[in-house]
Amino acid sequence: MQEALRQPLSLPGHLCVVSGGDGSFSLGTLSVLGPRELEACEERAQSLGSLVVTCSAESGPSKTSVLELEHREGRGCLPDDHIPGPLPPFFPRWHLTPLFGAVVVVWRGLWAQAGASALAAALPGCVPWARAPSFLSCITGVTVLSLQAPVRLGELGRRRSQHGPWHEVEILDAKTREKLCFLDKVEPHATIAEIKNLFTKTHPQWYPARQSLRLDPKGKSLKDEDVLQKLPVGTTATLYFRDLGAQISWVTVFLTEYAGPLFIYLLFYFRVPFIYGHKYDFTSSRHTVVHLACICHSFHYIKRLLETLFVHRFSHGTMPLRNIFKNCTYYWGFAAWMAYYINHPLYTPPTYGAQQVKLALAIFVICQLGNFSIHMALRDLRPAGSKTRKIPYPTKNPFTWLFLLVSCPNYTYEVGSWIGFAIMTQCLPVALFSLVGFTQMTIWAKGKHRSYLKEFRDYPPLRMPIIPFLL
Repeated sequence: MQEALRQPLSLPGHLCVVSGGDGSFSLGTLSVLGPRELEACEERAQSLGSLVVTCSAESGPSKTSVLELEHREGRGCLPDDHIPGPLPPFFPRWHLTPLFGAVVVVWRGLWAQAGASALAAALPGCVPWARAPSFLSCITGVTVLSLQAPVRLGELGRRRSQHGPWHEVEILDAKTREKLCFLDKVEPHATIAEIKNLFTKTHPQWYPARQSLRLDPKGKSLKDEDVLQKLPVGTTATLYFRDLGAQISWVTVFLTEYAGPLFIYLLFYFRVPFIYGHKYDFTSSRHTVVHLACICHSFHYIKRLLETLFVHRFSHGTMPLRNIFKNCTYYWGFAAWMAYYINHPLYTPPTYGAQQVKLALAIFVICQLGNFSIHMALRDLRPAGSKTRKIPYPTKNPFTWLFLLVSCPNYTYEVGSWIGFAIMTQCLPVALFSLVGFTQMTIWAKGKHRSYLKEFRDYPPLRMPIIPFLL
């Protein structure tokens, strides 16, 4: 038998470390080495990520090879009850010491093939390697199993007991129900983001940010952080795919839609040619409120640009490319409309003169400071690179005390700023812009308020979405 074991056998992709039933080890082949080389083989096994454990019907697990490794590494053995299926009568108890990477298991004795079949059925990726050179099994009674799945064996027992078997994921087109992809041996704790990455390998044109995966064709998109085993699916999951279209980063969108109004307003303020007529080219208004309005408008959008670059942390990295055209039409269009009237040579100052302008300026400045304070408070709630959500609470900054009454005080301050600007300029396009903005921000605030109530059971009940005590 020992002569047969000395025949060199290479296992593809693995360095094979074999433990004999008498405690001997061999490295790289099935040859039998003496116990003096045991310690050196253990070190090689740990560093190179392979281990072979033997069980024989005569002697059971090797005491030196299994139990000592278990003790030295401080790792538990995989219990017998983690291997399902009936075992033959008088089958010896066995132990699998989890180390790193791949493992090869060798059985010797009368029930070797039966034990190999039971283990192969229980462990994913376990291949009965010795079935190919069957003469070896016939002559020596040795059955070799090669575990080729790329898993850390130190976690194998926990995965089998906590996460169950491997999952299969079928991805269908949400519209046509056409089968797009089938993923086998997906880890139960895999996230939707990881599944998207696997799907991209078969369909490179649909990068992860462009994918929407859902459990129902008309249902909501699953979050990237959702874990497969926590979804209401079995071991074979069916997900439905929708193409979100070409994507663009939020930062790019914000910079584009905010830089436009800043530039457009200044064109009207300096009265460049072909806007008001040749005799007004590059002339300046005699009204102080016009110059003050330009300063406030420019300050607002410069603040937005700086916040986009240095303050905001986005939970979603991208948005559909088509949205940039819609957003820019809204911001750029209104900026041109209000700038045309405020900077027009025939513009007249507000009805109540300087007092109205000063009151409106105070409202604008206070709301701008409040808006910035809320953005800083929200930024501090979310660590960089994470998507964690927490309940926002007031800080020592008095502007954040509005959190006591509303869920989205940043929108409250934003609307207040434009109301102040409308009072200052007494301009109808500004008032309409404020009304449209308030309507949209109310929709956003209600959505965030519902999310807070749904996610946090201890969410403060006194808060309203955007207007204290009312809305």
